[in-house]
Amino acid sequence: MAALGLDTIGLEFVDARLEASVAGVLARVEAELRDTVASADPMVDEAARHLVDAGGKRFRPLLVALGAQFGDPAAPQVVPAAVVMELTHLATLYHDDVMDEAPVRRGAPSANSRWGNSVAILVGDYLFARAADIAADLGTEAVRLQSRTFARLVHGQIAETVGPRDADPVAHYLDVIAEKTGSLIATSARFGGMFGGAPAPYVEALAGYGETIGIAFQLSDDLLDIASESEQSGKTPGTDLREGVPTLPVLYALGADDGDATSVRLREILALGPITDDALHAEALGLLRESPAMKRARETVRSYAEEARSRLAPLPDNAPRQALESLCDFIADRTG
Repeated sequence: MAALGLDTIGLEFVDARLEASVAGVLARVEAELRDTVASADPMVDEAARHLVDAGGKRFRPLLVALGAQFGDPAAPQVVPAAVVMELTHLATLYHDDVMDEAPVRRGAPSANSRWGNSVAILVGDYLFARAADIAADLGTEAVRLQSRTFARLVHGQIAETVGPRDADPVAHYLDVIAEKTGSLIATSARFGGMFGGAPAPYVEALAGYGETIGIAFQLSDDLLDIASESEQSGKTPGTDLREGVPTLPVLYALGADDGDATSVRLREILALGPITDDALHAEALGLLRESPAMKRARETVRSYAEEARSRLAPLPDNAPRQALESLCDFIADRTG
C-alpha cells in the first residue's frame, strides 16, 4: 500500500511498523525544518520558509529514514541528518530558479520572481549555511560528506551550464544528472545508514543504491514530460521541448541516423532548439512519443532501476529493503 502521501514516488510499505517508524522520522524532520530556517529578520524568515512551506516529495529525508532502518531508526542523529540533506537540496532550488529564470516552483511563485535574484541567491546561501551548522553537530565526517556532495552538485551545474563541449552529449547528460541529482540522494541514503549505526557494508550498499535510483528517477521525470498526457510530472507536458532543454529522448533522437521520414522530420524540428510554435511543438511531441529514441530512453531508465535493485544485494531481505525495491519497480513501470 502507498503511504505517507508518497504514492507519487511509488514507495510501498508492507509492514505497519516500518510505515509508522518512517512517518515518525519525517514528521520530526518537517518540524525541525521550520525551526531551522527561522530568522529574526522577517523578510529572511519569510523567504527562507517559502519553499519549506511549499512542500515537496521530501525524497531525500525519506531515504535517510529508510537507510536508518538497517540500524537504529530512533538514533538521535537520524533526524538532524535528514534535515541537513533537505536543507542542502532546498538551497540548490533557490539557486536553480535564478539560473533558469523560473517563475514558479512547487505551484507557488518562485523566490526570485517574488523577491528578486539577489535575495533568492542569498537565501539559498543562508539555507546551505544552516545545513552546514547542523552537519557540524553531527561530526567531522558529516561535514566532509556534505561538503563533497555540494561540490559535486556545483560541478554538475557548471557542466550543465557550459554544455558538453567535445564530449558525447548523452554521456555528458548522464554525468550531469549523476552530479546534480544522484550525489545528494546517495549521501541521503548513506547518512541514514551511518547515523542509524548500520554495518559499513550496508552503508556502502545504500549509497550506491541512492546514486543509481536518483539518476533513474530524474530520467523517468524527463520521460514523463514527454509521455504524460496530464501534469503527472509536475509541469505541463512538453515543457522541456518548449524551453529547448535537451533531455535523454531528445539527445537519442538527435544522435540517431534513422533514415525514415518521421525520424528525419523529428530531427529537423528538434534541431531548432526551443520549440515555441504551438503547431511545431505538438508535432514534435507526437513524433517523439512514438520514436525509437523514446523506446531507447525507456530501456535506459529500466536499466538504471535494475542496477539500483542490484546495489541492495548486501542488505538483509526485510521490509525496509522491500520498500526500497518498490521504488525500483515503480520507476521501471511509470513511463510505460
